[in-house]
Amino acid sequence: MKAFATAIVMAALLSGCGADEGDDLDRFIRDSGNGLKGNVEPLPEVKPYVPMAYNADSSLHDPFKPRKALVKSNGFQPNLSRPREALEAFPLESLQLVGIITKGKLKIALLKTPDNTVQQAKIGNYLGQNMGIIVDIVNEAPAEVKVKEIVQDELTGEWTERPASIVQQEQG
Repeated sequence: MKAFATAIVMAALLSGCGADEGDDLDRFIRDSGNGLKGNVEPLPEVKPYVPMAYNADSSLHDPFKPRKALVKSNGFQPNLSRPREALEAFPLESLQLVGIITKGKLKIALLKTPDNTVQQAKIGNYLGQNMGIIVDIVNEAPAEVKVKEIVQDELTGEWTERPASIVQQEQG
């Protein structure tokens, strides 16, 4: 008897779901496409691929072979076997000068790293990924850490020095 009563109640509830009377959602769906016209531009014509033959000229470098570094000895060579310092793990551009501590003639630069730690560095310390060495710490406005980087020329393989600096940004 319970099962029969449950079946009648379920049939009565489900009969209310099948009415086709103007539901707002049905009307919106039916009317939403009225007045719309499709205007899709045709796809551009695909140009056929034309392969080109590579004609090796003896004066040009073969692009499929690696370049051999021509190491010229200009007498300048960085010390590649020295132990690395902590500030050499970061690019020079990512370091921020946040302050300078002066104690007598000793000047210590406070550098903020990308991982939000502050490291101390003095003249002679290495920093940056191009074997940069601190050559001067200027404690005048604007405060600045002067660096000498050692980079290798891509074509000749010759080691050269280039100046760089980290300037303290004004707060506020």
